[in-house]
Amino acid sequence: PEGSSLLQVRPVHTNTGHGTLICFSLYMLNHLQALDFELHSNCVMVCAGSYKSVLEQRCESVSEGAETGARTTLNRIYTELYITEGLSEEVSTQHEERQMETLSKKTVHDAPIRCQDIFKGLPSEHKAIRVVLTCGVAGVGKTFSVVKFSLDWAQGLENQELELVVLLSFRELNLVREQRYSLLTLIHVFHPSLKELSAQTLAHSKVLFICDGLDESWLSLDFSRELISEVTQESEVSQLLVNLIRGSLLPSALIWITSRPAAANRIPAHCVHRFTEVRGFITDQQKEQYFRKRFTNSEQCDRVLSHIRTSRSLHNMSQLPVFCWITATVLDHMLRSGQSGPLPQTLTDMYAHFLLVQTQRKRKYSQESSGPELTPADCELLLKLGRLAFEQLQRGNIMFYQEDLQQVGLDLIYSGLCTEIFKRESVIFNKSVYCFIHLSVQEFLAAVYHILQEFLIKNLQESFLSPNGHLDLFVRFLHGLTLESNQRLLGALLGPSQIDSETRQRVINNLKKMNTKDISPDRSINIFHCLTELNDHSLHQQIQNFLKSDKSKKLSESQCSALAYMLQMSEDVLEVLYLKKYSTSEEGWLRLVPAVRNLATQVQTVDWRL
Repeated sequence: PEGSSLLQVRPVHTNTGHGTLICFSLYMLNHLQALDFELHSNCVMVCAGSYKSVLEQRCESVSEGAETGARTTLNRIYTELYITEGLSEEVSTQHEERQMETLSKKTVHDAPIRCQDIFKGLPSEHKAIRVVLTCGVAGVGKTFSVVKFSLDWAQGLENQELELVVLLSFRELNLVREQRYSLLTLIHVFHPSLKELSAQTLAHSKVLFICDGLDESWLSLDFSRELISEVTQESEVSQLLVNLIRGSLLPSALIWITSRPAAANRIPAHCVHRFTEVRGFITDQQKEQYFRKRFTNSEQCDRVLSHIRTSRSLHNMSQLPVFCWITATVLDHMLRSGQSGPLPQTLTDMYAHFLLVQTQRKRKYSQESSGPELTPADCELLLKLGRLAFEQLQRGNIMFYQEDLQQVGLDLIYSGLCTEIFKRESVIFNKSVYCFIHLSVQEFLAAVYHILQEFLIKNLQESFLSPNGHLDLFVRFLHGLTLESNQRLLGALLGPSQIDSETRQRVINNLKKMNTKDISPDRSINIFHCLTELNDHSLHQQIQNFLKSDKSKKLSESQCSALAYMLQMSEDVLEVLYLKKYSTSEEGWLRLVPAVRNLATQVQTVDWRL
């Protein structure tokens, strides 16, 4: 056939019978190869044809967050994400929300990659790309990128050189981690529309395996164990994946793995041919494009965009598509219902409103009595969810199974609210996988469950011990929930407030006076995020006054941390940080180190001269 690599031989007549026999044999061999190639092509076409239809149906409609009954076409809401080559190793000790602050300052210098071009090398590259590892914080759009890639392939728009694109979710693979399968059987189990796919067809096809959510995997990926080379050879699911990744099994197959940054090192670097990072909505144009699609009223959209720009915390978080959805959900509800009062300024305020909005939506869909207040049944359910959120947050879990829910007394059969903030992600083998719509929602509900005044300092100190800051946002929410406005908003859930203005001021004073000598600079920055959630900007004002003065006064260590916080939150990208400008102790200069991450990528200059 045209374009094939088959040997092209025609029978040649010679004077000897032996020569004629050889040529005829070669001709027949070529003919059989052609038939085999045609048979393979037909098998792939039959399998891929039905599979593409199923995959298109699965990917073309999506729901943002967990809106009940509100699915829409992916192409209508999809906004191009900022994807770059390489990983940012220096942010591994920060909470993911803080990582976004850092990355937003650096991305403007990196050339973006379309998700559809993830396996296409740069013009200067000539190496083959077989395994790609894509990292990104929770909610930044990794799974949406996978779905967009798959939809474009299924619709015949992109990457048509691939004969099959096989989706495998780690959260579903967890459910079969103790089973033994061959690769072929595993494909049949997770994709019944490919049940006619044979071992021979699979072995000779150009296949892409997309393994989504490595950070959610409970599989033990041991790259030193047995080699598997046959698609019909049975083994543990973890070993099938290991051999796919290292190329022992289906060496011609492409592999795309997505993960949150903390789990990226589970794949040996030598097995990966390209590292990429999804950074969400980095530019203001991307954010505006998203909200323009969400709000049909241009005046409302302008007001929303203007409001987000006034709060640095909201602006930073809006790099996450899922936070943009949360923000749009809250502000759309407030603007449509004509609510009086200011729009949410802090993260705690935004998430408190989100909880109330989703509760009201639950009543709308379940035809319960409407009203702005939480009912006793709502409160009971939310506190159970809060307990689940808190206990699993301490264990570092973001995925839950039926037994986890039973331990806190959750019955999702009657819990309509769960579909608004907590969702059943997939069902296979009669088993369900659950998660909150975003890690930040889990952290907020954990804080709601744990909001008792005597725990504030204790939990802040515990968060300082975390090597990667995984409790930072939880502690910020804890402090924000002590604010009177948030207590009033969630009064039915939190009960009568035992934190008066005097107690709240004592909490603020304790934060300002906290001894940070044995705390890393990265962890100490969270003190100022907590103060922001408490609407206290006095240290911020002190630093502003200092910067306007002759700078002869010596900065304390806490003021140095406050200055580093201000530099991190600033929209301006520093090119040089002159430490000699600031009079402080050696420990004080160390407190300025986090500000170095705001330096422009090409320069990264720090003048350490005193």
